[in-house]
Parts: sequence; structure tokens; C-alpha cells
Amino acid sequence: MDNTRNKPSAIPGGHVVIFVIIMFVQALATFAVLALATVAPVAALSFHLGAQYVGYQVSLIYVIAAIVSLLSGTLVQRWGAALVSQFAMVLCLLGLCGLAAGHIGLLILGSLVLGAGYGLTNPAASHLLIKITPIRHRNLLFSVKQTAVPLGGVIAGLLLPGLTSFLGWQQAFLVSCLLIIASILFIVPLRAGLDADRKPGNPITRSMMHGIRIVLSDSALLRISVMAFCYSATQLTLMTFAVTMLVEDLAQQLVIAGSIASLMQGVGAAGRIIWGVAADRLRSGRRILVLIGCLSILSSLLTALVDAHWPLWGVVLLLVVFGMCTIGWNGVFLAEVARLSGRENVSSVTGTVLFFTFSGVVLGPTMFAMLYHVVGSYTHTFGLISIFPVVGTLSLLRLKRVSCKGRY
Repeated sequence: MDNTRNKPSAIPGGHVVIFVIIMFVQALATFAVLALATVAPVAALSFHLGAQYVGYQVSLIYVIAAIVSLLSGTLVQRWGAALVSQFAMVLCLLGLCGLAAGHIGLLILGSLVLGAGYGLTNPAASHLLIKITPIRHRNLLFSVKQTAVPLGGVIAGLLLPGLTSFLGWQQAFLVSCLLIIASILFIVPLRAGLDADRKPGNPITRSMMHGIRIVLSDSALLRISVMAFCYSATQLTLMTFAVTMLVEDLAQQLVIAGSIASLMQGVGAAGRIIWGVAADRLRSGRRILVLIGCLSILSSLLTALVDAHWPLWGVVLLLVVFGMCTIGWNGVFLAEVARLSGRENVSSVTGTVLFFTFSGVVLGPTMFAMLYHVVGSYTHTFGLISIFPVVGTLSLLRLKRVSCKGRY
């Protein structure tokens, strides 16, 4: 019997407190990563760059996140998920301050630090969540947990443009750091109980290779890794360039564009819950992920047809559907990874699979920015990146249901 399942009971508030911590950390990490993209048309002037270059900044963040994710599972086992989460928040705080300096050198350094912080969050969250999640509700609870990611985007879209209008974008970033500081302090008194299952003597290199070996030897995990690569490329491209597309191609004001992006993120968060419930009802995360892929392909192609003559409600409706699909898949995906890896290996395997996920995030915005230079239109470029959900969906169609201990 796995006694770690009973550890959370030593924490005041038990499972609810764990869930709040997970949501808080994930939301604020995403907030920090998307902060510059949310105010890109204004912030780009301080760096004397075009707004499209934010794609390279987001990609730089995820290069480091991909590398750190390979080590993150082992760090969780050695240090404990709570301490790793705190450390992630400290890195996000430092990274956001670096961006706020308004200097190109500190922009690069701050982006690297943000990437390191973001790469630590998901394995730590999965480690905590798998201990309190019953199998019959696994997709739902992992999906609810993943709503923290678009929630971070919603907070960024609602908070930063408004603060920027009153204070300037750099001061807006510094004020928002107070939220991250609050998350760090919230975890302090709970860390001992949360990290009671840590293994200080766990060797880093051997454990990291253990996760890699599991993924490479399991065809199901490999195929879902390919899917994650493709779906994440689509997701971060939309999250990175939606505001800029609305402002520059469709002539919307920054505050309106930020509000639309927040709505898209909010529907994406709701979508994660809807997809999670559907996956639990069907007892098949794969089918839901295939459906999400098909709808993402259609949305991407329709975005290529959007121009300034479209009614605003039509643009909003399309982006809402697009967001529900490209932002809504992650919870079901992580639940599938947990199902396929088993509780003992969940943090290591999650970290390894996230290497593929973050690699897709790196390629997506970078490829979009490069294509934009050739095409000259954000909407048309969205049509071209439909290749990502096409490949991801095809990979899933060949994924068979696998049955073993701890799986469906």
C-alpha cells in the first residue's frame, strides 16, 4: 500500500489546501510567461522591436523550460513538490523583474529565468495531485487543475493592459509581482507536511534517465508525446499572437483585444473541465484528444479567412472555439500521462513528456514569427500552422488503448 496517499491529511485543510496551492502556482507561472505577450504592441516600443518578436521571447522561455523539465521530476523527488513550487515562484518573480527593466539584455536573462521556473511547475503539481485523485475522476481533476493555465492568461489579459494604461507596462509588471510574493509566503507554513514523502538521497542523473527510458520504450507514451508537441505548438502560438493579430490585422484597441484574449482564455479553462468530464464519461482520453485535434484544425483554417470586414462577434466566436480546443486539451493529456506512467513514476515521466510539450511550444511561436515575415499577415499565418494539429491528430489515431495496473 502506498502510504504517501495519506500524507496530505497532516496539512490543515487537507486536499483543498493542496489543490489551492497547485492552482495558485500554475496560474501565476503562466501569468509571468504571458505577461510580455499581453502588452506586446506597447512594450515592443521600449525595446525598439516589432511586436511579432515576442514570439521569439516566448520560445526562449520554453527552450529553458524543456531542458529543466527533464530534471524537474527528480528535483521533486529529492526536494519535495512544495519546495520546488516555491523555487519556481521565486524564479518567476526574478524573471518578471528582469523584463520590467526594459533592457534587451535583461529581457533575455529574465526570459531564461522564467523558463526555468515554468519548467518546474507541472511535475510538482502532478506529484501532489496524483496522491489525492480517485481513478474515476482523474481526467476531471487533472483538467480542473489545468484550468489554472488559462486562468493565468485571463489575469494577464484583464490586469496588465489596464495597469499599463495608468502606470506604464514596466510599472504594471512590478505591481503584479506582489501576487507571486503572496504565493511564496502562502506555501511556507505548509511545506513540511507537503514534502513528507521526499527522498533526499535520490540521484539526479539516474532518475532523469529512468524517465527517458520509460517514455522511449512505451509506444503509447511516445505517440502522446508527439501529440503534445504538436498541440502545444498550436496553443502557445494562439496565446502569443491573438492580441497582436487583433490589434494589427483587425484594428482593435489594445484593451478590447486584451479582453477578447481573456475571454478566449476563460472559455479555454471551461473547456478543460468539459473535456475532462467527457473523457471520464467515455473512459477514453484518446477519443477526446482526437476530437480536440479535429476542431483545432478547422479553427486554424477558418482564422486564415478573417479580415477587418468580419463582424466583431464573428471573430470573437471563432477565437472562443479555437481557444476551447487549443487551450482545453492539457488536463486530459496529463491525466493520460499519469495513467500510462503509474503513481511511482508520474513526476519523472511527466517531466520527460513535458520536454516534448515544451519543445513544441518553442517551435510554434518561432515558426509563426518566421512565417509572418514571409506572409505579412497574422491571420493567414494561423492557417499555415494548422499542420501542427493535423500531425498531432494523426499520431493519436494510431494510439491503441493500453491496459495494465493503474490504467483504465
